[in-house]
Amino acid sequence: MMAEKVAPFHFDPEKNYDEETLAQQSEIEQEIARTQALISDRISFDRFSADYSEEDQIYLHKIQDLKNRFSCVRKVRGDGNCFYRAFGFRYFETLIDDKSDFNRFKDIAQKTRDDLVQLGFPEFTIDDFHENFMDVVNKLETCTGEELLQTFNDQGLSDYLVVYLRLIVSGHLQKEADFFTNFVEGERGIKEFCNQEVEPMGKECDHLQIIALTSALGVPVRVEYMDRGEGDQCNHHDFPENSKPVLALLYRPGHYDILYT
Repeated sequence: MMAEKVAPFHFDPEKNYDEETLAQQSEIEQEIARTQALISDRISFDRFSADYSEEDQIYLHKIQDLKNRFSCVRKVRGDGNCFYRAFGFRYFETLIDDKSDFNRFKDIAQKTRDDLVQLGFPEFTIDDFHENFMDVVNKLETCTGEELLQTFNDQGLSDYLVVYLRLIVSGHLQKEADFFTNFVEGERGIKEFCNQEVEPMGKECDHLQIIALTSALGVPVRVEYMDRGEGDQCNHHDFPENSKPVLALLYRPGHYDILYT
């Protein structure tokens, strides 16, 4: 059987390939939005492992390690905002189940508005995001977990919460600029770093942002790393170091999901 002939590629100087690429990317993103919730229901690790083929033994062994230590997982849409969305949802969920930390967190969240204004963020912009953020926080005293899930799966509301968490990170990095500047790569100041890597939606989160958010809000996090490193177990890191985490997130290269004990 003869192989099918493939038409040769001819470069068309009149064609905007950048626009075509962006259109394809937009189509992919729209398809993901249609088929994947921002935050899923809890799923078993057996369902979670279906993302990997039987030949991918490195990941399957590490999923088994997670299964031995955690009960289930929630998947978060991979849109570059997954860390902030996963962190916000899971921590708010803990406040619904256990009110012991609610007043402390509410006070800190309330004060972030003034801290950001003092750093030079425009009041009219900050007030809009802060009011929406605090509205959701205040409802945690009476809402259910299902209602919280609906809130975080409402694209508009959910993105407002993500934006404000990003602003909190930016504010903390700038407030503690003398310390954090030492960890910014390239010839950039901390404000430029925040403008480029923290505040824009869709920018992935790195260690620096995790340290800033957990420190700013006083909410320790454990991150389990599932990668192709040696061994059958996932490594983990607590933020801040030597803290007692109140929630756990799963990191796969470029992406975060939520873990449950």
